[in-house]
Amino acid sequence: MAEKSVEFVCSSCSSTSAKWLGRCPNCGEWNTFVQVSHEKQAKKASREAHSVKLDEILQERQDRISTGMEEFDRVLGGGIVRGGLTLIGGDPGIGKSTLALVAMDGLLRAGVQVLYVTGEESLQQLKLRAGRLGTRGTMEALAETSLDTILGVVEQGKSGVVVIDSIQTMESPSTAAPRGSVAQLKDITDRLMRFSKENNVSFLIIGHVTKEGVIAGPKLLEHMVDTVLYFEGDRNTNFRILRAIKNRFGSTNEIGVFEMTQAGLTEIKNPSFLFLSDRQQPKEGAAVCASIEGTRALLVEIQSLVSQSYLAMPRRTAVGIDQTRLSMLVAVLDKRAGLNLGGQDIYINVVGGVSIDEPASDLCVMAALISSFRRKPLPADAVFVGEAGLTGEIRAVGMMEKRLKEAHKLGFRKAYVPAGTASGMESGGMEIVQLKTVEQLFERLMQGGL
Repeated sequence: MAEKSVEFVCSSCSSTSAKWLGRCPNCGEWNTFVQVSHEKQAKKASREAHSVKLDEILQERQDRISTGMEEFDRVLGGGIVRGGLTLIGGDPGIGKSTLALVAMDGLLRAGVQVLYVTGEESLQQLKLRAGRLGTRGTMEALAETSLDTILGVVEQGKSGVVVIDSIQTMESPSTAAPRGSVAQLKDITDRLMRFSKENNVSFLIIGHVTKEGVIAGPKLLEHMVDTVLYFEGDRNTNFRILRAIKNRFGSTNEIGVFEMTQAGLTEIKNPSFLFLSDRQQPKEGAAVCASIEGTRALLVEIQSLVSQSYLAMPRRTAVGIDQTRLSMLVAVLDKRAGLNLGGQDIYINVVGGVSIDEPASDLCVMAALISSFRRKPLPADAVFVGEAGLTGEIRAVGMMEKRLKEAHKLGFRKAYVPAGTASGMESGGMEIVQLKTVEQLFERLMQGGL
C-alpha cells in the first residue's frame, strides 16, 4: 500500500526541507516554501536490463519530420526529431503561438497527426486565431491544463506532434505545489520527457520569459529538454528571428528569419537582401559585414555614431554586438590608429535586430567608427570581413569563400579582408583588398582609397 510523505519545496530555487521555513537557506528568498505531497510506492525488484551495440539499434528511415517551413526546419537541424522535446521561449506577444500554429499546419498538410493543447485560450479563441492565419480546420485541439488528461488524450489519439501552450499554465496532480511553481515545472517537464521517449511523440513546449529575457522557471528546465529555441525581435518592427540556444540534434548557430504580417507569419528566405534593402547610396558611419550564422552566410549593415560627449563618462552603447568587444575595438583604434575616441559618445547598432557574436565583424565595426568619426562615407558596394588583434593586426577568419560568394550575389564589388586569406579563391569578379593592420584600413579611408 502506498504511503504519503510531505515535504516543503522552495518555489524559487527548488531546494527541499522537512519543515516549513520562512526564509530559504539556499537562495535567501522569503515565503517561498510550499507543501508538496508524494506517495511512496512499495519497492519493486529492479527489472532486468542489458546493453546493446549501436549497430543493433533499429532506426526509422524518417527520423525527422519536416514542418514545411524551411527557416524553422533549418534552426531545428532539418526538422522535428521524433520523440524530441523542444522548448520555444520569447517575449509576450512576439508570436510564439503563431509560429507553433503555422508549423502544425505544415505538419498536418504533410499527413502528420498533430494536437494543439492550449491552457491560455478557449477553443473558440484558438479557432478565431487559426482562421486568421489560414490554417486547416482539421487540426485537433484541446483546451486543458491537467497533464494527466492531456497525456491520456495524446495516447488515445496517437498524435505524432503535440504543442503545449504554455507550460506555465499546466499542472501535474502528482505535485501539490501551485501551478507555475518550480516544483510543477520540473515534474511536468520530466513526465513529458519520459512520455515522449517511450511513445515516440514529439512535443513543442511554449514557455514565457522573465524580464531578464530568460525562460521563466529553473535553469534546469532548459537542461532537461532536447532543444531550446528563442523567438526574438522588436515588437515595433515586423521582423522576427528564431535562434537555437541548445540543440542535441543539430547546430546551435542557426537562425531563422520571419516577418509578421496581417496574414500571419511568413518566411524570409533571403534575409541578407532584406537587411540591406535600404542601402543604395554611400553612408557615413555605415558598413556591411559578411557574417556566418550556422551554415548560412548573412550580410548585415552595422551603423555607428560617434559624437562629442559632454558627460564625465562618455557613453558606449552597442545593440547587436558585445559591448565589451566594442570597448576593445575602440581601444585598438585609439592605440594603433591614433584616433582620440576617449571623449566621444559611441553608439553601434546592427540593422534588423540581428545579433552578431563572431569576431569576423571587427573590421566592419572599426570601418564604421572611423567613417563616423572622420565624416567619410563608405562605398555602398563594399563589404568588410576580419578579426582585429590587440596589436593592431587583421587576423584571418573561416569560411571566407562562402562569405564572398554571398556578397557577390547581392551586388557587392569590393571586399576588405585579412591579408593572405583570399589567395587563390574564386571571388566572382570582386575586387579583393587585403589588409594587414588597422593602420592600413585607416590610411585607405583617409586617403579616399576605399
